[in-house]
Amino acid sequence: MDFKKILPWIIAIGLILIIAFWVIGIKNSALKYNQAVGKTWGDVEVAYQRRNDLIDNLVETVKGSAAFEKGTLVAVTEARANATSIKIDPTKVTPEQLEQYNKVQGGLGAALKSLIATVENYPQLKSTDAFLKLQDELPSTENQILTARTRFNDAVEIYNGYILSVPNNWFLSNYKEKPYFKSVEGANKAVKIKF
Repeated sequence: MDFKKILPWIIAIGLILIIAFWVIGIKNSALKYNQAVGKTWGDVEVAYQRRNDLIDNLVETVKGSAAFEKGTLVAVTEARANATSIKIDPTKVTPEQLEQYNKVQGGLGAALKSLIATVENYPQLKSTDAFLKLQDELPSTENQILTARTRFNDAVEIYNGYILSVPNNWFLSNYKEKPYFKSVEGANKAVKIKF
């Protein structure tokens, strides 16, 4: 057998294998980055769930400790129900879904701030150990939410950069760009505090 005759075939097969492994590497990396986005989305949900659980305990503590303003408790309870009603699949998340999720979570945050502000009128409630512990947990929980959202955006940045870059986008047409978390409407305006 003449080696010169089979050499082009060996080179062609070698090139095909190199290209095949390269494409497989691109797809496996895209899968890895997509999974990282899904994991960080789970972290966001865990942080929000912690806040929801904390709010439940806070509302129950307030109910049990004072003849409290019912409207405020109802608003917090309804906002919490709205916040937990939206479920997002991180593999198919759209900017609209993320905006709606962000909006209801912002509404819950506003209702919670209203609850804390209203509690200020009840000194006996403010001094109970259960309420103080729960109130102390709120800033920590909000920081966890901020951290989880920041990490989600970091994972989305890596994922989007990978799937949208050339030549990766030639082979990853079934992978879609994912949206980032953005601030709720009006968050860019300074808060006015009145004493």
